[in-house]
Amino acid sequence: MTLRLNREAKEVYRSIRGEIERRLILPESSSFLERFEPTSDGKEILRRQAYFKERLSKIGLGLGEWIGRVKPIKFRRDYLHDRILIVDENEVEKAQKLGLCEVSTTPEDAEGYPLVLSTVGYGLDVELTPSQIAPELYVMPLWENRETLEALARIGELTGEGSVASEVLRGLGELEGVMERRRLLDGLEELVAEKERELNGAIEEKLERFSLTLSGRELLDFLGELKSGNYEAVFRHFGEVEGEILDLINGAERELSERLGITVELFSREELYPVTVPPERVELLRDALERELRVELYLKSREVLERIMPLLPKLREELNRVHELDFLLAVKGFTGGFSFPDLWRGGIAFLNGRHLFIENPQPVSYVVGRRPAGFSVEGSEQIGGEGVVILTGANSGGKTSLLELISQVTILAHMGFPVPAERAWVEPLDEVFFFRRKRSVYGAGAFETALRSFVRALRGEGRKLILIDEFEAITEPGAAVRIIGELLKIAHERGFYVVIVSHLGDDLRKELPFARVDGIEAKGLDENLNLIVDRQPVFGRLGRSTPELIVESLARRKRGKEREIFERVLRAFRE
Repeated sequence: MTLRLNREAKEVYRSIRGEIERRLILPESSSFLERFEPTSDGKEILRRQAYFKERLSKIGLGLGEWIGRVKPIKFRRDYLHDRILIVDENEVEKAQKLGLCEVSTTPEDAEGYPLVLSTVGYGLDVELTPSQIAPELYVMPLWENRETLEALARIGELTGEGSVASEVLRGLGELEGVMERRRLLDGLEELVAEKERELNGAIEEKLERFSLTLSGRELLDFLGELKSGNYEAVFRHFGEVEGEILDLINGAERELSERLGITVELFSREELYPVTVPPERVELLRDALERELRVELYLKSREVLERIMPLLPKLREELNRVHELDFLLAVKGFTGGFSFPDLWRGGIAFLNGRHLFIENPQPVSYVVGRRPAGFSVEGSEQIGGEGVVILTGANSGGKTSLLELISQVTILAHMGFPVPAERAWVEPLDEVFFFRRKRSVYGAGAFETALRSFVRALRGEGRKLILIDEFEAITEPGAAVRIIGELLKIAHERGFYVVIVSHLGDDLRKELPFARVDGIEAKGLDENLNLIVDRQPVFGRLGRSTPELIVESLARRKRGKEREIFERVLRAFRE
């Protein structure tokens, strides 16, 4: 049963939602707010309160850092062109419905495919399941989102709820070797070019050292051998260097073979310096390495998936839970210092309530309806269980803000949330109406629209809270007393709760003996002749007039004839 709200009350609800959404780290977490729309069901409110009490106690502010590292893990269903599946004729339709790769009943069709899978003993044996035919589609998204898995593991530690992400990460560790080789494949040209530069640099050093060893007396002997035609001695010198260069080339290819996991023969033995690698040899190496890696990645992924597949449902739950934790963290940040209201049958009451959207607000305590046993503030003995309250007092004293606070407490309570008060009591309601004063619209049209809205609020039965801000602003004061008086009588007869802000408190008090009149008092003027306002309403007493204090301020500021006039007006107030 949803709590029904009129347009202005919905604006209060949207402001509350907006403040929570602003605190979310992951935008998708806002979907959790949909589960907490205001409800009239008291049992549901209590269920939500129990949920928040249990869950918020596990939420530490340090979670935010790790929640921000969580990204969605999407297990895609791609069509893989690197493999073919050979099946029996009666399995063709089922295999094709999987939509994962080419399907054939003829082994000859497998020519040219790096991966040949089969249910009939030709190629790698598989079952007709996605996890057997394309395990990479499960494993690779997890590998690419290891940071998310690490964050989930840390979140599980911080909440004390644990996580399967740690075990998934351990399983993925078996892919390190093949993934390292894939990274090398991506940068194969650069890797070969770097090895080519290293090799040529080492050969240059050999040649330089060779030239240095033929200095001095040995150089003269070498030239003598050359002059006499003893070429065997000459080639002996060069042969030693050639052998050393071939050793360097062989060593470079062995190192590449070890890193790439495949036999590498790249460098020419015909022209020893400078060493160059033809591009076509690099491409041949790439093709061979790609084919081998596809097979190895498939086999490793299949092995890893067999280990972690049972963990994936729980992992999905944890990914969803992160959004819940994000939501709870935003709620905790928003409602820190709030309290859960007691549900009862008596109206709305709160101690030291604080307006949500006013910086450093003065705490205010208030009651609409019966006074709860735990509600005790100065003057609260004046509260007699009135469901209709007329709120009077100083301009800019906080009357409208108090109406907003009442609506905030009421709506948050019906969401099942804590409320911004030291303690609160809220009766589960069916409807909340908030009528704000329209400052820019006057005249018969505005009056008619407002009157029709108020009448709609009064029709029907149920538990209702009606908040009205200065109805008399859109009609004549004399008419306002009669109209408001009659409307409030109807509300009283039907057992609705009403708080109306009005400057006609004295007149309405005479018309409505069942209503309580409260006042927000302007206590006087400070040393700079500015108004001193206590925003805590005084129960059962008309609020002191702001105009009187403004006249007093002017009388004390002015001099001469103007002061005489203001003083005369002030005496009229006080008489």
